[in-house]
Amino acid sequence: MSARDVDRLDQLVSIETPTGDTAGLAAAQDLVRSWLAPLMGEGELETVDGVTHLRWTGGEDPSVLLIGHLDTVFPAGTLAERPFRVDGDRATGPGVFDMKAGIVILAAALERVAHPERVAVLLTSDEEVGSITSRALIEREAARVGTVLVLEPSLDGALKIARRGGSIYRIGFSGRAAHAGLEPWKGRSALAELAHHVLALPDLADDERGTTVSPTVAQAGTATNVIPEHAELRVDVRAWTLDELERVDGRMQSLGAHTPDVRVDVDGGINRPPMEETVSAELLACARRVAGRLGHPKVEAVSAGGASDGNFTAAVGARTLDGLGPRGAGAHADHEWVSLSSMHERVDLLAGMLDELDVASRA
Repeated sequence: MSARDVDRLDQLVSIETPTGDTAGLAAAQDLVRSWLAPLMGEGELETVDGVTHLRWTGGEDPSVLLIGHLDTVFPAGTLAERPFRVDGDRATGPGVFDMKAGIVILAAALERVAHPERVAVLLTSDEEVGSITSRALIEREAARVGTVLVLEPSLDGALKIARRGGSIYRIGFSGRAAHAGLEPWKGRSALAELAHHVLALPDLADDERGTTVSPTVAQAGTATNVIPEHAELRVDVRAWTLDELERVDGRMQSLGAHTPDVRVDVDGGINRPPMEETVSAELLACARRVAGRLGHPKVEAVSAGGASDGNFTAAVGARTLDGLGPRGAGAHADHEWVSLSSMHERVDLLAGMLDELDVASRA
């Protein structure tokens, strides 16, 4: 990896961009614009429900859309505890793997291609919370361009040709408060009702089909001597097929109470449809041709359990290949790291693919 690209990675990681941090995300957008403006113009900022996303249109007939996200899961202040560092081939820091290294790769590859002005780029600001404001923008741009490369991290170097879809739910429980010492029998515990669901919901999973149903966050209670009147449970669902997501969604939407006089309210639903292998086949073949010409090892491919914005692009019928980011590990964790040498390999691969796809689109 060139010294300049390592410096770019340092600059980007050193701007904290937790989802919702308007100032940090704006600073990161300005930085990336300074890299790409000489190649593609200033780009455009598009704000949806108060959240701003950055894009380049690629002109009237773009050959491919590159997608990434600038937001991270790490709260402001993490950088003081874990600043950007390089140790041999490894770089560390909050968001370095997921997915700031991918954005540096994107910029470096665009500098090498024959016609960067014919490449569309979309960098969103809310992927880590489900792309709530950017989903329609992602779908619109993917449908317009028809071919999408996603710069999310690789899986130990392998490209991602399929992803599970996901659903997100918030379940609210409303009971009745009472003094836990004087007359607990007059209360109706929202916490007890929550506990029933925490134990029962995983039974909706299907191990054979790869469907998971995971209660993940719970809140209840105000004081030790008060029967909890309110509680809330968050649930994460993943599945390889839309049928499975719809099956679980039907069960989730019909949840009832185990405890008399406690109300159960379910919000949420299917967030990302599955990305199936058929949408990646042609682009995987392209990646393998380019890697062969470069003398790189054969490009491996995997199905990934996690979801990305590639799920949305695939769902609108766009050819989609994911995982074009670097090797590394520890996404969303304190031990997150990225391989600098793999970033160099990915720049070569991405630039070669962009040129081949551009030529093919003009044929």
